[in-house]
Amino acid sequence: MSAFRFAATAALALALSACAGRIVPSGGPAAPGERPTATRPGPTRPSAGKAPEIREPGRVASGPARIVPATPLLAAPSIPNPAATTAATAGVLPGPAIATLPITDAQAESARAAFALSCPGLMRRADTSGLTRGADWGPACAAARSGGRARDFFARYFEAVQVGDGKAFATGYYEPEILGSRERRSGYDVPIYARPRDLIDVDLGQFSDSLKGRKIRGKVAGTNFVPFDDRTAIEQGSLDGRAPILAWGKDAVEVFFLQIQGSGRLRLPDGSIMRIGYDTQNGRDYTGIGSLMRQRGLLQPGQASMQGIVQWLHDHPDEGRALMRENKSFVFFRELDGPPQGAMGYAVTGQVSAAADPKYVPLGAPVFLSMDRQDVTGLWVAQDTGGAIKGSNRFDTFWGAGETARSVAGGMSGRGTAFLLLPVGTLARLQAGVGGAVPQF
Repeated sequence: MSAFRFAATAALALALSACAGRIVPSGGPAAPGERPTATRPGPTRPSAGKAPEIREPGRVASGPARIVPATPLLAAPSIPNPAATTAATAGVLPGPAIATLPITDAQAESARAAFALSCPGLMRRADTSGLTRGADWGPACAAARSGGRARDFFARYFEAVQVGDGKAFATGYYEPEILGSRERRSGYDVPIYARPRDLIDVDLGQFSDSLKGRKIRGKVAGTNFVPFDDRTAIEQGSLDGRAPILAWGKDAVEVFFLQIQGSGRLRLPDGSIMRIGYDTQNGRDYTGIGSLMRQRGLLQPGQASMQGIVQWLHDHPDEGRALMRENKSFVFFRELDGPPQGAMGYAVTGQVSAAADPKYVPLGAPVFLSMDRQDVTGLWVAQDTGGAIKGSNRFDTFWGAGETARSVAGGMSGRGTAFLLLPVGTLARLQAGVGGAVPQF
């Protein structure tokens, strides 16, 4: 789990079945049937660091607009490996020449900046995908800060590969804003908790080599280590005296979705902003309420978006509370003094950063998504992770903050082909079986 993660899809049946799906409308639920839409023409994304709320050439315009379809590049035929657990075992194939990909100058500049920011972690972290070694990224990282045309930088220092079948699915997340207060007051009575004092993380790999990479969370009860309190127990007050309360929310549904998003802004009564981010989670499995609602026929046609789900929860408070409690996972926050950070510990950038499964994508690596809609097509940098973002070619794209970001992320459900950008020479090394990773070609 990252410091700023969870996932969201247009149908939200998948978005809320994700361990990450953060989508909370700051202005209240939308009318049933409202469909979030994207606005920018072509694969152009705005430059890094700004919420897309003002009209500028090449930026996303404020307010809803139609989704512009696109035709994805075709994936190369591949032989599936059902037993694959990493990119190396899923197999990699050569992708198209990077110079032929429809990457705009603005995308390339933003992606280069995000890549350069990620370089220290990219070179230091063990790559669990089995594709690269830290030193492989050295030349590209050194060149990333040297200036020059960004498109030429990517074409010179990277090669595109297809992981597995290359079939990509992309959802969206954003930084929500909800009403909150640092002190409990009339109308603000939903606690937003910091990490409980008795929550314990256990690295099972310290007990057995066969459990390396596996962790659990729980608490001590007598001489036993037991599961930590679930959502129902916490909402019924089980953490009284056991966990600090950072703030108080005004709306339980909004706080629930803030947990799914993993980070956000609290608009305080005096108009100031308090930023909070993911600290940890109670160790319980995530259950997506969107998929539950779809299975039970609770959503009418046109309601299977984030806005429609929030509307239903507000319209059915008792049933909604019970439904939300079926998701036993509960997130604890910390106050942030800067922008939200991803799993690498670096700030994530709207319309540049994306979450991916580190077993299939080295964190910090660029990825080109060729999708069936233009707004998500383009160059992204994998700087984050998410509990529901698992497997090859699964991505959750970050759209920043603001109403347009909320609308686009809430309706994001793109399918197409993904091409991972790796340092030049990686494919040849893997084909030669150097470095311990021998993918199937």
